[in-house]
Amino acid sequence: MTTERSRAGKPVGNLPAETTRLIGRRAELDALRALCERSRLVTLTGVGGVGKTRLARAVAAEFQFRLRDGAWLVELSPLSEGILLAHTIADALPLVDQTARPVLDVLAEYLAERETLLVLDTCEHLTDACAMAVEVLLRAAPGLRILATSRRVLDVVGEQVLAVEPLPVPETDGPAAGSADAVTLLVERAAETVRGFTVTDANRADVIGLCRRLEGLPLALELAAARLDELPVRELTARLDDRFAVLGDTEGIVAGAVPPWHQALRTAIGWSHELCTPAERLLWARLSVFAGAFDAETALAVCADGRLPTEEIPALLGALADKSILTWAPTGGGERYRMLDTLREYGAGWLRRLGEEDALRRRHRDHYLRLARAGEAAWIGPDQFAWSDRMNAEHDDLRVALEFTLAESEGRTALELAGTLWFVWHGCGFPKEGRHYLERALAADPRPSPVRIRALHACGVTLSVLGDATGIEALAAECAAEAGQFGDTESFFAAALAMYAAILQGDLVPALSLAEKLRVPQGRGKPPTLLTLMALMCDSHAFITMGRIEEAMATLNELTVVCDRLGERCLRAWGDLFRAQAELARGRPAAAQEHARSALDVKHRLHDSLGMAMALDVLARAAAAQGGSVQVARLLGLAQQLWDALGGRWQVGIPAWIAARHACEQQARAALGDDAYRLAFRAGYETDLDTGIAPFE
Repeated sequence: MTTERSRAGKPVGNLPAETTRLIGRRAELDALRALCERSRLVTLTGVGGVGKTRLARAVAAEFQFRLRDGAWLVELSPLSEGILLAHTIADALPLVDQTARPVLDVLAEYLAERETLLVLDTCEHLTDACAMAVEVLLRAAPGLRILATSRRVLDVVGEQVLAVEPLPVPETDGPAAGSADAVTLLVERAAETVRGFTVTDANRADVIGLCRRLEGLPLALELAAARLDELPVRELTARLDDRFAVLGDTEGIVAGAVPPWHQALRTAIGWSHELCTPAERLLWARLSVFAGAFDAETALAVCADGRLPTEEIPALLGALADKSILTWAPTGGGERYRMLDTLREYGAGWLRRLGEEDALRRRHRDHYLRLARAGEAAWIGPDQFAWSDRMNAEHDDLRVALEFTLAESEGRTALELAGTLWFVWHGCGFPKEGRHYLERALAADPRPSPVRIRALHACGVTLSVLGDATGIEALAAECAAEAGQFGDTESFFAAALAMYAAILQGDLVPALSLAEKLRVPQGRGKPPTLLTLMALMCDSHAFITMGRIEEAMATLNELTVVCDRLGERCLRAWGDLFRAQAELARGRPAAAQEHARSALDVKHRLHDSLGMAMALDVLARAAAAQGGSVQVARLLGLAQQLWDALGGRWQVGIPAWIAARHACEQQARAALGDDAYRLAFRAGYETDLDTGIAPFE
């Protein structure tokens, strides 16, 4: 996780590194800086492709150093519904929403004491939701500034608007025209495609004419530059002239489907479309169903058929990337592609015209349902880290698949998809979003079924992270009422839900009784399941809390053996955390420290903020037992970063864990004195999280 606390000389935030330099825009940069200085809400408006995002990121990069808590980019283009706006903002920040409170309230509280710039990028399709969220957050957080990009103003009181115009184009054809910003952009991008491309006496008039014809629009110029390895500038300009002559209101797409783009941009995109082969055009249209980045394997699964054979798609992806229709980037998980919003809209219009939109969206949904099933089957196994990375990378499109299924009133499929993704909601840090989708899916198909029972359990698993015992109790009652219709397997899910609620409420004897029923839920000799491992975890926690330490250690040994045999890391790390607590109870702080470090290592790798916070608290307790009061205060301060990011709900509300943390704090405060304790705590709180954790991994 990136820390939100600014450090001298170190940028704070999540802004991506720019791969190309910003051409021109000096006047706009100065104006935007001035607006951001005197106004807490500034909106950049302008036609698609004019460079709003690039300009916003350039100014935000400066605020990463100037504001104590940095600048954070929130990309809204993959989001189709405003209901998830607050979740998306929270995801972009180092804030893990693991409370049962409304996300917007958690955001407001988190930002209230911070000096932060939020860049809300591409707001035009969510203007009402954005306006409401902006008003709430600015009212709650006096140190917050918001920079929005949108084709429409947000229409919020106090909003300052800067209209972004195309780059200046030359008014004359003389030698000085070669330094105009539009020409500079075209030439620099063309040189990436055609080695050594530059403005010469021979081509100057044609280059300037092309820039004028495209009216200085950056995206249009970049699309043109990508074609200069195929066509000379003069021929390319001639084709654009032809296209202007025949351009109609519908651009060959169903009437009403095209957004009100600037004519030059529409022309450039349409002309680039014409220069694609039929197969490239078809793939462009089909790829428009993806909201986020995708890899070649995913493109094959969704887009390939008799018209687009599997073996042709890798080359077609490369061709579209060469033409700047797709952006390509290598990642730790392999090569991935993404389409700019404006180009995606154009492709989506063609997909509708082809009559393929519904079919492709179903293919898309089916692919992500298969992916969810595969991820669930593999989660309790040796590839857990890889699946965590994969599902985080696919998050935008998982949302799209869920929204499509819910919009189509396919309740049973929505239940299966949302329920199967329990490991994403629980293991990858999205419990509130999981609750959102699971509750909608459960409402969409209230008929009793094994699929519904599993979805009820998945919802309970997410609520356990949120510490909502009351909500789990309601789910347990509903699950028990329905499970009797389907046999013993489904009844285990009802027992598990009751066990989670009992643990959160501190009802340890009933929890132990329920866990005993779940220890081997599918019969001896069968592979352990999630319920088996959860039962072992609950047993060990109950035994530790009741002071039955040897029984706890025996249970933890069993949990460790099972997890190691399976290659499972997430729940094993929870076992290490419980083992550390048991070792503290046995008076062995050095052993406790070793196990807490093991847990912290895994939880850090999985970006599990709750697990990291609890591991740091246990490390603080181990340090306290060894007399290291200054280190205790620093560790508690480091952990407090995470508890704040989690919405301030300590230890998911479990009374014994809360009491242990308070006792540790009081011990260190008594040993150091209030002033020294506060100083050491603040040092830990203001330490970069990754830096603070590194010595313990």
